[in-house]
Amino acid sequence: MSDHLDTSGVFINSIIGEGTSFSGDILLSGLIRIDGDFKGSITTEGKVLIGKNGRAECMIKADTVVIGGVVKGDIISSDKVVILSTGMLIGNIAAPRLVAEEGVILNGMCTISNGKIPTEPEETSGDKEVQDDLERYNPEKKVFSLWKG
Repeated sequence: MSDHLDTSGVFINSIIGEGTSFSGDILLSGLIRIDGDFKGSITTEGKVLIGKNGRAECMIKADTVVIGGVVKGDIISSDKVVILSTGMLIGNIAAPRLVAEEGVILNGMCTISNGKIPTEPEETSGDKEVQDDLERYNPEKKVFSLWKG
């Protein structure tokens, strides 16, 4: 797999572009791509794509979730969750399948259900250290900064 999200031949219903911040609850039936900052929740029968520069602090319920950026929150998928090598997830996963490339950062519990529709994962602790790590993470260099900002 590559470090970018291939969306050729795929119709994107909604996009939160790089440099954009949005808070709220999103309910849609298709695909959403996040390249900016999002806080809230996403529910779709389609796909959720978090681009390399995307940051999402939210609960995601979708058919397929592809993470190339940073996600803090729980994910429930009816098909699969894919974490690309540039991806970071602080939260729990409940899905029939999980694909994680080498180099991902994953801090949470995974419930893989062998093709069965998953149930809700346990809530994340909201640990302050995890929040601090999320704020210091630099996805370009795949490193954590010693200083915030």
